[in-house]
Amino acid sequence: MFRISAIVLSLLATTASPSFAESWSFTGGNGDTVTLDAVPSRIIASQDAAAGLIPLGIRPVGVYADSAVAEAKALQGLDLTGIEILSETWGEVDIEKAAALQPDLIIAEYWPLESVWSGGADVNAALERIAPITGPEQGASILTLIEDYEDLAESLGADLSRSEVATAKAGFETSLAAFKTAIAAKPGLTALAVWAGADALYVAAVEASSELMDFANWGLHIIDPEIADDRGYWETLSWEVADKYQPDLIMVDNRSAATLQTAMAQPTWTLIKAAEAGQVTDWPAFWLRNYAAYASELDKLTAAIAAADADLTR
Repeated sequence: MFRISAIVLSLLATTASPSFAESWSFTGGNGDTVTLDAVPSRIIASQDAAAGLIPLGIRPVGVYADSAVAEAKALQGLDLTGIEILSETWGEVDIEKAAALQPDLIIAEYWPLESVWSGGADVNAALERIAPITGPEQGASILTLIEDYEDLAESLGADLSRSEVATAKAGFETSLAAFKTAIAAKPGLTALAVWAGADALYVAAVEASSELMDFANWGLHIIDPEIADDRGYWETLSWEVADKYQPDLIMVDNRSAATLQTAMAQPTWTLIKAAEAGQVTDWPAFWLRNYAAYASELDKLTAAIAAADADLTR
């Protein structure tokens, strides 16, 4: 999957930048600064980076996705016309196709808990042979991440004064105000974020998820697991003890519809009172990268909070 021909490498090595072009630099989430002789125009992006850049007017020539594009939550609603799809599986990339695109730059995200760029170490090692990798850090807030994409997009030539950008941001601010109002009306409500597997229920650590940190900062009381035994992201609970935590509202990782179906198939799922009461909603886990998507997901969460019994577990 990651072999690259000598012919393609030779082609890339002999493609020179115009001597008159203005230089460009960006300091990525890993702290390293990438400097190029000219503003990059041929960009390959991870699916999350594409979701952050395309709404701002920066269209990559290629995208490598973590799953089938039709199912990738980060890419939903985005126009991918003319963009080469280089992967639809996490940890893989068609490096021959990538090299043939003659990219100036690879834009990904740096994941600090694992000290790796999007796609994993093998993908990174393959891609950095054809172009430098940079991008923002998956950090303490989706809002900060969106702002980092704005800075990056502007440096690449995006016009952030376009009406589409302003409209999306205004819509998000309206949704955020409604979210905060719903939380204020249910001061005792508690929530729990989970991913369900056939082997176990995985409870999300708040500080390992940018959107959960946003929700908590905006007033939502999210139950934090006692120990995140899975790389700092999750506490792993066998289904026999799935009711260890008793929230008023369960937020289920919605990257795949199968996750909720898996949970509902477990006999012990309804030992969690919120599951038995149907107080279950979506958690947009790890994939929000633009204002429009964030607003839509906040609206769903706001409706669930407004409808929930905040005294369910008292």
